[in-house]
Amino acid sequence: MAAEVLIEAGVKVDLYDAMPSVGRKFLMAGKGGMNISNAEPIDKFISRYGVRSAFIEPMLDGFTPQALCEWVRGLGIETFIGSSGRVFPVDMKAAPLLRAWLHRLRSTGVAFHMRHRWLGWFGDETTALIFATPEGERKIKADAVVLALGGASWPQLGSTGAWAALVAQRGVRLAPLLPTNCGFEVDWSEYFRKRFSGLPLKSVCVSFSNAQGVDIRQPGELIVTTTGLEGGLIYSLSALLREEIAKTGFADINIDLLPGKELPLLIARMSQARGKNSMANHLRKSVGIDGVKAGLLREIAPAVDFENPERLCSHIKALTVRLIATRPIDEAISSAGGIAFEALDENLMIRSMPGVFCAGEMLDWEAPTGGYLLTACFATGRAAGLGVLASLHRSANSMAIEEISVN
Repeated sequence: MAAEVLIEAGVKVDLYDAMPSVGRKFLMAGKGGMNISNAEPIDKFISRYGVRSAFIEPMLDGFTPQALCEWVRGLGIETFIGSSGRVFPVDMKAAPLLRAWLHRLRSTGVAFHMRHRWLGWFGDETTALIFATPEGERKIKADAVVLALGGASWPQLGSTGAWAALVAQRGVRLAPLLPTNCGFEVDWSEYFRKRFSGLPLKSVCVSFSNAQGVDIRQPGELIVTTTGLEGGLIYSLSALLREEIAKTGFADINIDLLPGKELPLLIARMSQARGKNSMANHLRKSVGIDGVKAGLLREIAPAVDFENPERLCSHIKALTVRLIATRPIDEAISSAGGIAFEALDENLMIRSMPGVFCAGEMLDWEAPTGGYLLTACFATGRAAGLGVLASLHRSANSMAIEEISVN
């Protein structure tokens, strides 16, 4: 996005990428359907960025979700709004969009240099860079630099987070890179792990509250894994759950296994005599609990409570599952942390490093899945490109004034 802004303004642009081809993480983001943005009201959209909303908002003002959809259409690809409000290309794929975009960038003059892994700076200049290439080290000097190096999730696609040490050496303020939109670990029994790993917990509702007054209840779906839980529902709460674990060592969530049925009704049905039916059959016939839901109930609820309809049904409506850790960052969909916005000016330039601009997931923000991640990456890339233009114009004006003064 930064390259597009700059090339359209007549600036010579060279784009260096560590990978053999461009946009590998972009393609992975479209693997399950290219969710490009979201059509919800803009105030709610901005709120999805949590504590960093105020920093992201100006960039979304400059490049709104609607503007992003128009940009996609400018590449010859139509979009549609799904039932959840998520916005997709009509073919649901990332590859055609990426191909059209790269073709336009190359045809307008952007030069791509692949297999160039950034190693840092040389000398005292902030825009003098060193790259590792198959032919050995290569040194480049530029008038301005945009760093868009990603977070630390999906390292096999290029987002290794190795840049953080290089930037920290220059004294730039950083927040630690942490997993978000990630799975969480639960201390399952060996039986439950082997029997139910990989199965979805459909049509459930998760509640979470903490001492800071957060009280959230969200419907959705979870997936049981060998190590715990993952899926869109837990991803949407990952920032809060991660912070709770950091503070207390664990985070307790309550899972409503039957959100469409009220507690009194469940108690009445479970209180009926079960005759010769096993407890498993009684649960299935009376309230519709079986499979992985029944397994989870057995895993968490005390055995003695299965003989008490009131206590058992209370577990069905609010089964407390303790999360003890996030999964590793290289398994996460995205990462939190990165270069602090306080270290940047309004144009996304590092204050202590003139001429160096930053964009995308390497900045200290996070958002849930649902189109918010990609939209902010597009918007920050565009903002960084505009920042470079403003910087180059200032430099050109300064040189012109100096020339007039000398003459």
